[in-house]
Amino acid sequence: MIVRFHIDQFEAGRFDYRVTHEGEDLYADAGLASIEECISAAIDGLGQDALGAEIAYKNVISGTYPLASLALMTAQIAQHAENSTAAIEELLRQPLGR
Repeated sequence: MIVRFHIDQFEAGRFDYRVTHEGEDLYADAGLASIEECISAAIDGLGQDALGAEIAYKNVISGTYPLASLALMTAQIAQHAENSTAAIEELLRQPLGR
């Protein structure tokens, strides 16, 4: 199965995540220090049937990754999620038609 990691920042330096599959919550945690920590913690809770995960930071999906890639490149994937979300947020701040 492919799960989704929903990651949010609820205050400066404080993040939470929840893991879902087909819209159903599987597990969650809060109070982590970074997106990278959220990804690592989410991976640790996965069972044998998970093959990969979509990463969504602030409701922006930045990609779908095999679990092996998530474990090996957590920092890069976390940075990509942050950059993707920032780019989308910037687009949303621009007036329509530009």
